[in-house]
Amino acid sequence: MSSPRDRDRDGFDDGAGGQWQEPAHLGGDTPGGGEPDPAAPRPDDERTGSQAWQPPGWDLPAVEPDRPATSPPPATSPPPSTPQASVPPATTRGEAGWQPPGADQQRSDAPPPEQTDRPRRGLGGLFGGGRSRSGDDAGAGYRDVQPDPAVAADPYGTELWAQQFGWVLSDGTAPEDEPLTALVRSAPVRPGKEDQASRVVRGRGNGLDLVAFDIVSPVGRGFVSTHAITAAPVLGSVPAFRLSPARMWRHGTGGMLQIPSPDPEFDRRWVLLAAEDGPQVRRIAEDPVVRQSLLGTDDGDEVWSAAGFVAAIRPDANRPQLIEHHARLLAAVVGALAAAA
Repeated sequence: MSSPRDRDRDGFDDGAGGQWQEPAHLGGDTPGGGEPDPAAPRPDDERTGSQAWQPPGWDLPAVEPDRPATSPPPATSPPPSTPQASVPPATTRGEAGWQPPGADQQRSDAPPPEQTDRPRRGLGGLFGGGRSRSGDDAGAGYRDVQPDPAVAADPYGTELWAQQFGWVLSDGTAPEDEPLTALVRSAPVRPGKEDQASRVVRGRGNGLDLVAFDIVSPVGRGFVSTHAITAAPVLGSVPAFRLSPARMWRHGTGGMLQIPSPDPEFDRRWVLLAAEDGPQVRRIAEDPVVRQSLLGTDDGDEVWSAAGFVAAIRPDANRPQLIEHHARLLAAVVGALAAAA
């Protein structure tokens, strides 16, 4: 009969006084279960070439790379005359003096920051979101650029151009400029009460005596040019008329008559108004040179007669090309009036 003791003996020994032995893959090849011989090769020793079981990834390459052995360079000491910079000892996070990278204060031996009198820039925008400047652009932004007085007084080179052709310059306050005030008041652009003539140039062109100037309007402490006028004085009586583009709004035309022309294309783009009908006014509408000159433009000018002048006006300030353009229109209109007189 068997007993629990017999089962235990059968599970742990052979019942004949034999000793328990560890499996071979766990080093059970040691006889008697005693301490292994240190000189005996072990299964995990790479020198034995044993085929014993090993976990995956056990056979890893050696840690040391195959690099040729190099001897360190000989230590050289600096010459006695060279001062040695003191290097502070390295610190670690555990020490009280450690600081994160970039948080250390300015070194005592570093040069002080450059002091300048120029104002700080780069805080543009409502909340300081302006684009910063760098390099030469930043320096250029701080320099005070003084405008050329000659360019500021003559932005379009009109006065310089007039002087090259021998024209006379005036500021609009000379005695000969007094008739220009009445011409400004009669302009079809409805000028303001404080508008006046300025930047006046006088000369001769296209067979006519011409005067060109700007209508200036006061703005703040200065003036701004609103319209450019070129006028030709005429002898004798000239009927009051107005020659305007059809696309433009016209004011102050009450009681004026519209004078038709023999050209439907001209009547579609231009309107000739006169205080009274007559041969001189009819001649303006019938003259082919007048019609061709006006049809060849962008319909941006107005021509009228007042105060002994026949004048042409256009928005913006006067410039050499505009004076030449107005001179051609005036030469055609004045020639038509002279032929009908």
